Amino acid sequence: MLEILQIPVLTDNYIYLIHDESSDEVAVVDPAVADPVIDVLEERGWSLSHILNTHHHFDHVGANLDLKSRYNVHIIGPAADQDRIPGIDIPVSDGDTVHVCGNALQVFDVPGHTKGHIAYFDPVSNALFCGDTLFAMGCGRLFEGTPEQMWTSLQKFRDMPDDTLVCCAHEYTLANGLFALSLEPNNPALLDRMEKVKTAREKGMATVPSRLGDERRTNPFLRADDPVLQSAVAMPDADPVAVFTEIRARKDIF
Repeated sequence: MLEILQIPVLTDNYIYLIHDESSDEVAVVDPAVADPVIDVLEERGWSLSHILNTHHHFDHVGANLDLKSRYNVHIIGPAADQDRIPGIDIPVSDGDTVHVCGNALQVFDVPGHTKGHIAYFDPVSNALFCGDTLFAMGCGRLFEGTPEQMWTSLQKFRDMPDDTLVCCAHEYTLANGLFALSLEPNNPALLDRMEKVKTAREKGMATVPSRLGDERRTNPFLRADDPVLQSAVAMPDADPVAVFTEIRARKDIF
């Protein structure tokens, strides 16, 4: 099992450190800035072995070169976008396996937020590092991809186990949940979850990682083919891509 540490940085970003005790290997996922990562590594007596990037945005790769220079590590990132990943050494794509921290992480191409976005899944720890594709009760904006691409990408996550940790990269849960409630104000699972989210945020606590089972019940962007949600947006029996497109358009102006 991997030890997963979450480092809050910038306004609402999360960096993840993953550590394997048996090998003492440590990887960092989407390092936006270097100093907080270095501080945790030094505090725990660890040395970095790998950098994993999900996509090219600066708040996910901003510390790549500093950390690579300091620790002489390899940077793994999306092959479809390797020209925009600083310092990339190992380009990967859908179906590849990344051997880091004693585990074999599966790679998924999940375009939509960006054209070359990928995600990493550890089937041993049931941990999904999904960058800005899937959020707690939300999904990433479509800066470079299409609704059809994003809907297809999100479906790749839905068959993972209910207890899968969704290690997304931003603290957007409260805003996402308020939007979800605007669609389904009487969804009991959503109402219950939002009470917990509000309490956590009032105490300054993180609301991610979340569990995939909760996302399946409360995240509208995973449920564009759900008849209940389709009826909620007045699109019964519509094509799921059309429903997803409508939901994403509403969220963009919410």
